[in-house]
Amino acid sequence: MMTIYKDLVELLLPEGVLDYFEVSSVNKEVNHLRIYLEERDNIPEEYSTERYRSNGFLPEIQVKDFPIRDMFVTLHIKRRRWLLLDNGKKIKRDWSIVAPGTRMTKDLAAFLKELAR
Repeated sequence: MMTIYKDLVELLLPEGVLDYFEVSSVNKEVNHLRIYLEERDNIPEEYSTERYRSNGFLPEIQVKDFPIRDMFVTLHIKRRRWLLLDNGKKIKRDWSIVAPGTRMTKDLAAFLKELAR
């Protein structure tokens, strides 16, 4: 049964989000759906051989996404950071789902740009 829910959530979120994030909560308001996402504690592949520890989260960002059932959708995203123990370097995953210069997913920004033509 859990696979069915995961498949459904994958259809509602931008492609690939569930590879790196977990849905921590959902808040349904009158005409707004807020989906809260926290990055999984999986260090970026290029650092997988390093000794590290989780070093908290970056400040939450809010990104607008496609409406669902006549409700505005906002993704509240908490990205993780890690500390490399051998050199003290702080790292984060290069994750670029947000369209440059906007607070919208790339898919939504492309859709709106096409509509404006």
